[in-house]
Amino acid sequence: MSAHPWWQTTVIYQIYPRSFMDSTGNGVGDLPGITSRMDYLADTLGVGAIWISPFYPSPMADFGYDVSNYTDVHPMFGNINDFDALVDAAHRRGLKAIIDWVPNHSSDEHPWFVESRSSRDNPKRDWYVWRDPKPDGSLPNNWLSFFGGPSWEFDDTTGQYYLHSFLAKQPDLNWRNPEVQEAMFEGLQFWLDRDVDGFRIDVAHVVMKDPELRDNPRVPEDWKSKFKSHGEYDTFLHIHDKGHEDNHQLFRDFRALLDSYQPVRYSVGEIHIPDWEEWASYYGEDLDELHMPYNFSMIHAPWSADEIASRVNAMESVLPAGAWPNQVLGNHDEKRLVSRIGADAARVAAMLLLTLRGTPTIYYGDEIAMTEADIAPEDQQDPWGRNLPGAGRDGCRTPMQWDASPSAGFSPGTTWLPVTADYANRNVEAQLSEPGSNLNLYRALLAYRKTSPALQTGTYEQIEAPDGLYAFARESEQGRVLIALNFTEDAVAMPDVVNGKVALSTHRDIDGGDVPTTLRGSEGLIIELP
Repeated sequence: MSAHPWWQTTVIYQIYPRSFMDSTGNGVGDLPGITSRMDYLADTLGVGAIWISPFYPSPMADFGYDVSNYTDVHPMFGNINDFDALVDAAHRRGLKAIIDWVPNHSSDEHPWFVESRSSRDNPKRDWYVWRDPKPDGSLPNNWLSFFGGPSWEFDDTTGQYYLHSFLAKQPDLNWRNPEVQEAMFEGLQFWLDRDVDGFRIDVAHVVMKDPELRDNPRVPEDWKSKFKSHGEYDTFLHIHDKGHEDNHQLFRDFRALLDSYQPVRYSVGEIHIPDWEEWASYYGEDLDELHMPYNFSMIHAPWSADEIASRVNAMESVLPAGAWPNQVLGNHDEKRLVSRIGADAARVAAMLLLTLRGTPTIYYGDEIAMTEADIAPEDQQDPWGRNLPGAGRDGCRTPMQWDASPSAGFSPGTTWLPVTADYANRNVEAQLSEPGSNLNLYRALLAYRKTSPALQTGTYEQIEAPDGLYAFARESEQGRVLIALNFTEDAVAMPDVVNGKVALSTHRDIDGGDVPTTLRGSEGLIIELP
């Protein structure tokens, strides 16, 4: 039996429920649709856990990240019995089920907020963050919404502003009120009692803010964001409207709740922090906060061997003793992997993702190299894209492409977003029958990873290599493997390897053969060493 908990040896697969599989014909994916594809996830693909983005009741101002009931299922996605059936189907196939938790804000249509805004003396008034205008009638401070405009919305009924770090329809909860924590933790218990295996925490570092609500300072002239552009938001240093040190106590309490359940439950936080030391602090000084903060650094890195290696090594260098790393190359907020770096490079990226030390997360559709859809401005559904042209996320959220039938086998109806134009050739059914396909590469990598203690739990060591090539060794008591990845389109000489055998090549034509002296352009190798 492994000494490592399940979340350290598994591979997670993110499902955006609106876009995975529609069981009703209304053009929107749902929970029974996910359940119907469980054999694909567990057997055909071979992942070990699924993370399902929000399916809660919601007005859908931000497609489920505006929650109006934390303990139910939106009828669009099914009902609570459908959720229970999904978890049961996953567990029967050996899959773990992880769900989203959205603690920073609720919907403005949540009953809590409806009460809170009804009057200044309502018992739930302090469940949200309300402030008077300044004496001159201006906003309480200079904080900006991540989705554009001020973070404050004036409420005519009570004559005060409420805080919203995102949309005005997403008022921030006041976690400094103990009643809020109690109510939100009761919501967690509801899902833990339904046997969910863990939570992905939305915007985890935003929850606790400066209690004095001080203004954010302007950025220095030479400052540049390490993430994608957010317009005016990027003109401030966000040191007061997120990331307050009180977040750590909140997540220690959260972790204590998870640790009170058996079998082991898991947590991963969405944390966009460019400072590595601050990022690593969310593991907790005694590893008693999040099991891991998501590592988004490779998503935003230029695609080069030096850049990727430097990000990996930077993360490894700040991990607290005993902390477990994680790797991710795509999600529902980012441009599709293959459209960012190209089809050939995306195969190298697949090998990178599934061989680095730590827990990998695959975004649905990346295994078949789904491309970013070009959604016309007038057809944008994402509120961020409507508020800030060019920032829309619809292009990476299009329906999963199962086959070449109309709507890619996702739905018999009109899909909520159009399928990509190349779906007739880029789909699961077509790629399963093509030995060298992107899907079959992922399947081979996942299958090999399951048999390799070195890849699951082994150490990591970068190996000296020629320019353009990133090489590293993974080693456990059971064996040692070398991974060599060519980030260029040209042939590059291999590092010295003695008596090795190629276990897997991204080109798939030398698997099981001798180690070549050069790597072809955009080629990756897993080499078993004696």
